[in-house]
Amino acid sequence: MCGIIGYIGSKAAQPIVLEGLRRLEYRGYDSAGLAVLNGTGLQVRKRMGKINEGLACLLLDQPVHGHTGIGHTRWATHGPPADENSHPHLDQSGRIAIVHNGVIENYDRLKQRLTQAGHSFHSSTDTEVLAHLIGEHYQLHRDKPTSGNPLLLAVCDALREIIGTYGIAVICTDQPGILIGARRGSPLIIGIGEGEHFLASDANALVSHTREVVYLNDYDVATLTRDGFEVQNLGVVSAGFKISKLEFGSMDAERGEFEHFMLKEIFEQPRAVENALRGRVDTENATARFGGLNMTAAELRAIDRVIIAASGTSWHAALVGEYLIEELAHLPVEVEFAHEFCYRNAPLEPDTVLLALSQSGETADTLAALREAKRRGHRALAIVNVVGSSIARESDGGIYMHAGPEIGVASTKAFISTLTLLSLLGVHLGRMRMLSGNRALEILRALQAAPAQIEAILQQNHLIRQLALKYARADDFFFLGRGYTYPIALEGALKLKEISYIHAEGYSAAEMKHGPIALIEPATPTVFLVPQDAMYDRTMANLSMIRARKGPIIAVATEGDEQIRQVSDDVIYMPRTAEPVYPILATIPLQLFAYHMAVARGCDVDKPRNLAKSVTVQ
Repeated sequence: MCGIIGYIGSKAAQPIVLEGLRRLEYRGYDSAGLAVLNGTGLQVRKRMGKINEGLACLLLDQPVHGHTGIGHTRWATHGPPADENSHPHLDQSGRIAIVHNGVIENYDRLKQRLTQAGHSFHSSTDTEVLAHLIGEHYQLHRDKPTSGNPLLLAVCDALREIIGTYGIAVICTDQPGILIGARRGSPLIIGIGEGEHFLASDANALVSHTREVVYLNDYDVATLTRDGFEVQNLGVVSAGFKISKLEFGSMDAERGEFEHFMLKEIFEQPRAVENALRGRVDTENATARFGGLNMTAAELRAIDRVIIAASGTSWHAALVGEYLIEELAHLPVEVEFAHEFCYRNAPLEPDTVLLALSQSGETADTLAALREAKRRGHRALAIVNVVGSSIARESDGGIYMHAGPEIGVASTKAFISTLTLLSLLGVHLGRMRMLSGNRALEILRALQAAPAQIEAILQQNHLIRQLALKYARADDFFFLGRGYTYPIALEGALKLKEISYIHAEGYSAAEMKHGPIALIEPATPTVFLVPQDAMYDRTMANLSMIRARKGPIIAVATEGDEQIRQVSDDVIYMPRTAEPVYPILATIPLQLFAYHMAVARGCDVDKPRNLAKSVTVQ
């Protein structure tokens, strides 16, 4: 949940590391810091707060010089945000600097041992303990030289002692020509250059320098120099690796003309849907096709149950997937919070398939769920956005979103892409069972029309901004939907909570009368999702209950619906489409509404408090 960047080469390290940290700030922004080797020692600069308000200002007054450096943006786990808890951390001697993502579960016991041995600690982090542990082993290897690089040996010895997860970058004043990285459970990538190499926790930090990368596997330890790199498995044997090409360039990770990444990514959604559909729609056979599921038609027909594991926004997409696959393929689907699936002994029938959903492909809970399913002998598929991510590599098959980098912490285009792919998957599985060709074609054509329809909704951006200004002082919101739009009500409430800090609740519209309606009053607006679908009349009846209690109503309705105007205070219209595609269209106005509410309330849209983009710790 933090960002790592490392550089070794002939260029000045400070600007490269600082630029990388800015590109990684969405992964953690409690504090930031860097360490650079200057030929005689380590120069460390770190400060609490966002980069431009803290570290960058510090570096203007106290720049650092050298050609090898590491940097870190922090999202606090052990120890509150504070200058002393910021990374990098040094060992007892001050010769070794380390940055770390992950959690060292046995750090207390290690800290006690090191304290008894005379070590002094200056922070409350688990990372400083790891730095001291590496330093202790390094001293042993210096005192009793053995074959091999002493820093590499020290890192490997220390990592064998710890319990937990890590992605680390390590430098040492005695070893100015090497940069060491290692991972277990936390992503780490090598960037390959000419006469220079990079380490990063996220490819976004590398795109302005290289498009060639190596995704490290768990227990890999990499030794980087200016001219090359080696990868070993905890330093024992050489490890195989694959050089991959990044799918996106540096401009894809820039805001461009938009005020915030979130707004840019909302407006990129027509293209995101097009990319998700490209090459996957087979109108001739009225089905969808996928090249990466790695399952034969017979194996797909043999599936008798699907479990979808996800967290956060992806969990809401999973709920839509449940509706889609059960209706179109008549397959029983169960949606699980990934973290709950891992820790309960749920019975799984032999032909059960687990489907993991994750934008980053590194979500720790979802990765653990995938591993648990595979451990129990079940096939595990995935829908992810990041090629080369841990979930992508460890799944038995899957589907890439191809949505491009998503920088805003609140997921937008990845959510829409996931909905699109789940719709295609529902059609694909349905056509192998009992879904008619005509019904499948109706859905496929609706999906193909969706990009233009999303563009039409985006044209209402100004109207939605005016609605946000009208309701910006509200302290509480309800979001209601039924059927396919019930999960979208949950997602709309989450978006508003995430970025505007307004208390919001999502419910099935039918569930309101079973308790929550007690909270309805003139000061509590309700966003009602009321497409003209099979549930329209029942949803309108639920809406009337809110209206009767003088609750303000913002309706998201189908174009041409004049009845809704008579019972709502405000209406946002979306184009008519096939019922399974309404979740895609209905999401857009809720994203824009949350965005403009946050801006109106002066919130930091792209970096909401207490949140990080990719949750890589359990």
